[in-house]
Amino acid sequence: MMDARGRKTENRGQRTKSREQRELKSEGGMRKVETLNMLTELEKKLIASVQEDIAVTDRPYLEIAKKLGISEETLLESLQSLCSRGFIRRFGATLRHQKTGFTANAMAAWQVGEDRIDEVGNKMASFRQVSHCYRRNPTAGWPYNLYTMIHANDKAACCQTAREMSQAAAVEHYRLLFSRRELKKTSMVYFPSDEDD
Repeated sequence: MMDARGRKTENRGQRTKSREQRELKSEGGMRKVETLNMLTELEKKLIASVQEDIAVTDRPYLEIAKKLGISEETLLESLQSLCSRGFIRRFGATLRHQKTGFTANAMAAWQVGEDRIDEVGNKMASFRQVSHCYRRNPTAGWPYNLYTMIHANDKAACCQTAREMSQAAAVEHYRLLFSRRELKKTSMVYFPSDEDD
């Protein structure tokens, strides 16, 4: 079938579904269909604003709100709505460690019993030298399942931090993989900002 704009659609009896629609799975496994057209122009501009670097200020959302011509309260309510509807899943910071003065960076791969992942992960994430801590599935020949990114002024300090983490978490088996060069660090862009036009 074709819709009024000439796009191919499928007739499912109750509703016509175009390619612009996306399916979201809820926690209970039920399927929910929402269209990208359900985003208001303000929401699209808001997503474009938060996908860029956010200023490091006392009230970064107030600055974004001013640029959009809305109140900080409206901006925060809109962000909450986008999160609760599943359009925004999380906010995360990207540490540009070379610009902050850290010259040594090591990915530590840890072999941790699955029954201790949460306990050990929380302990390791509490170290101030650690910016990332996450679990991955081990593979044949690579038994490591917990990873941390350690930042320091030199390799010796990274190694010392790893030893302290190992002792604090009672995890003996680990490998350190040092960064040689940063090749790419960019974020996805879902909606271009007005400045990109």
